Amino acid sequence: MEPPVPKVTPPPPAKTAKGFALRFISGKYQGGEFPLPPNHEIVVGRSSELDMVLVEDMVSRRHAKISVADDQIFIQDLGSTNGTFVNGEKIKRARLAEGDRILIGTSIIKLVAAELGASGADARAQLEDVAQGRRTSQVRTMSGSIAEIPLPDLMQLFSASKKSGVLVIRSERNVGKLYFDGGKVVFAVINDHHDVPPMKSLFRILNWQQGSFDMDPPEQREFPETIQSSTEGILMEGMRQIDEIRRLGPDLPPQSANLLVSMPLIPPLRDLSPEELDVLQLSYNYGHVETVLNKSLAPDLDTSTILVKLLKSGYLRVE
Repeated sequence: MEPPVPKVTPPPPAKTAKGFALRFISGKYQGGEFPLPPNHEIVVGRSSELDMVLVEDMVSRRHAKISVADDQIFIQDLGSTNGTFVNGEKIKRARLAEGDRILIGTSIIKLVAAELGASGADARAQLEDVAQGRRTSQVRTMSGSIAEIPLPDLMQLFSASKKSGVLVIRSERNVGKLYFDGGKVVFAVINDHHDVPPMKSLFRILNWQQGSFDMDPPEQREFPETIQSSTEGILMEGMRQIDEIRRLGPDLPPQSANLLVSMPLIPPLRDLSPEELDVLQLSYNYGHVETVLNKSLAPDLDTSTILVKLLKSGYLRVE
């Protein structure tokens, strides 16, 4: 009888080292990644001898330093001309956490968990390949996805870095434009409907969660009216209105819905306030939710709340 063949246990698969990387989610190098080796530091800037080279005018020769030590990651500005920003705040030195967004020049960079792979030289070459592939005849200083970078975050970044230009946001159905002057939003419009007050347009754009954006150069033009509120005030009020409108839920018909005044009109008109009568009249005249919102002198939240009441009370119905 032959002796049994000894059972050989295969070695466990090699574990891939886990670490972090810098993922470019907007700008010239969008789509590129740069690994952060453990217990190492990299210097970011325009100078060709640095670890991470970002070739653009708004980046200083030695712009910032990122250090990784004992599972902690820090970023330090090296006295750059245009500053380094983390989550919309201008910093001198800050500790980074996964998901943080860094603004250097026109690049928005996200700290992400990643498997350690490419060397520094390989990563530099990959970034340059990404930049070469994205070069077009049309100048775009920044571009990206609002699913990746929500609009409130973009507004905070542009406010902190005092950017000027036209942020063009494209959703599936609409094109919105936010006009920035020194970091401040001065005008907003959707589909070039300039008869809609800019604050209404701005709050509606803030509610978009899918789409792409491009930052175009500034335009010299006159606006029928301008937005005077600060970025902080806009975001606080905008988020409040969006939350309240969402609470109306399915009772609020979509903007594409058609409205009809109920016939016969059973509930008495005397029970309505002047503001409610105005919305009822707009519904009768235009018969379309989006047009009623556009024509109403009240904010979208107030008009939407009144529309829900008129529908529930039987004054209006959805066609």
